[in-house]
Parts: sequence; C-alpha cells; structure tokens
Amino acid sequence: MIFAISDLHLGFASGKNMDKFGQNWVNHHEKIKKNWISKINENDTVLLCGDISWAMRAESVWPDLEFIDNLPGKKIIISGNHDYYFSQINKIKNAFETISFLIKNHFVVENKIICGSRGWVCPGSSEFAEKDNKIYLRELQRLKASLDSCRDFEDRDIYIMLHFPPTNENKENSGFIDIFKDYKIKKVIYGHLHGNDYFSAGLQGFRDNIEYILTSCDFLDFDPILIS
Repeated sequence: MIFAISDLHLGFASGKNMDKFGQNWVNHHEKIKKNWISKINENDTVLLCGDISWAMRAESVWPDLEFIDNLPGKKIIISGNHDYYFSQINKIKNAFETISFLIKNHFVVENKIICGSRGWVCPGSSEFAEKDNKIYLRELQRLKASLDSCRDFEDRDIYIMLHFPPTNENKENSGFIDIFKDYKIKKVIYGHLHGNDYFSAGLQGFRDNIEYILTSCDFLDFDPILIS
C-alpha cells in the first residue's frame, strides 16, 4: 500500500519544536510515530511531501532522518521550502536504508509511477512577487524533468508529489495544472498549508479527473493517509 504525509517539521538536532503553533502540535512526532506504526508495515511506501526537518545542513538533519528511517516501510521524500539541507543532498542521499529522495527522477511503486518537485507559490497568489517567477518556472522544469525521466509509462498511473499547492488560493489554473493534464496525471499529493484558515486554499478532491490530496500533518491529525 502507498500512504502519504507531509510537513513533519522535525527538530531533534535543532531543538526547535512546533508547540507555539497550537496544542495539537505538542509532542507531534510521538503522534506521528504511534499512528504510523499502527497501520504501516515494511512492505508499504510512504510519500513525504516536504518540510521534513528544520535542519539547515546535512550533518544536522541526521537525527530527523534516522527517526523516519526507523519507522516501518519505504519512504520517498521531496524538498519543502524549509528543507535547506537539500542543498547538500549528495552527502546523505544514499545514507539511509529505507529513504529515497525525489529530485528530477522517478520511482515505480506497486505499478504506480511517482514523480514530482517542490513546486512554488503560483502566479495570482497574494504572496507571489516578481522574484518568485524565476523559481516558479524552474520548478515547472524540474517537474517535467522528473516526468521525462520515465520514458515508458506502460499505461501505469502517475502520482505527483509536490510540497506547495499547485494553484493559487483562488484555485486558478497554473503551469503545474497544465503539466498534469498533458501527462494524464491521476493523483497529486501536496502539503505546505497549515491551520483551518488555510486548508481550504488548496485543491481537494477531483478536478478534471485528477485527484488532489492535501497531506499536511495537522490537516491529517498527524496520521498518514492511504492513497493507494
């Protein structure tokens, strides 16, 4: 089976916790661990859609990734906007037995093709500034590179991992949506949105035959969601 969750925001090395964001975040890593162990086994795969750690560098992310590595199942991780250690990913990408990183590549899991990129703030968003356009266009290219890394789809369903939602808060069309349609994507899994005031800013459910699934920790009550 394939599960997903995002925005773990672990801070074992940094000492940073999420308590200030609400009572539900107190000891949130223990909630994740309990829920994870209750439903996921060694043959399952978990898609982790970014913001895994507060660590700034490869050496300081180690305890957070060890926590994930010691949980059951295989894991695929993409970068979020807080995953600064990704700039040194070559130092750690082969260091953990059950963890793989999605960076302009793809994985085949249970006959599903897993592709993706970090994504970014989309045009039309209240947060979109001129400086964001370059990053936005780069993330579109990274998503296409991930999809194009698999030349033989063999009629298998394609799942996309993003960190950012693929639209602005008005849910208008974007370059990401255009790519999803071109490649006939089946599911899009993303995170980044936190709090009841923001959950509704992302697409959820079906649109144009594509299923959109929000997997932020607090949205899922720290419980990985079954997606396949």
